[in-house]
Amino acid sequence: MKVVAATWQRVEALALFGAALAAYAHMDASWILFAVLFLAPDVSFAAYLAGPSLGALGYNLAHSLIGPLVLGAVGLAASIPSATSVALIWLAHIGLDRALGYGLKSPEAFGVTHLGLIGRARSRP
Repeated sequence: MKVVAATWQRVEALALFGAALAAYAHMDASWILFAVLFLAPDVSFAAYLAGPSLGALGYNLAHSLIGPLVLGAVGLAASIPSATSVALIWLAHIGLDRALGYGLKSPEAFGVTHLGLIGRARSRP
């Protein structure tokens, strides 16, 4: 049952990626901005230099849906298109990451995620 749940979450994440891309295209925003910012949340990997607990916290803060949803809501409510654009880029990044199996990290190790094991952790006995 756990595999089915993880697969379903990955399918939902793919839908999030597609919806964020469609909304971004509808905004007629800059695709150069999209390309420049798409991998920006991955700067959070640097938190792993302080150890796995802080690394997981930093990664999870940058890859949680709360941040881009709040930013997008503020952007829409206050008519700030740049905030809405950044929120959609952020959501697209999270959606693609999760669709590829990169879930929120456990402080135990980088390869332990809410979607299952990734990388070297996957090959552990």
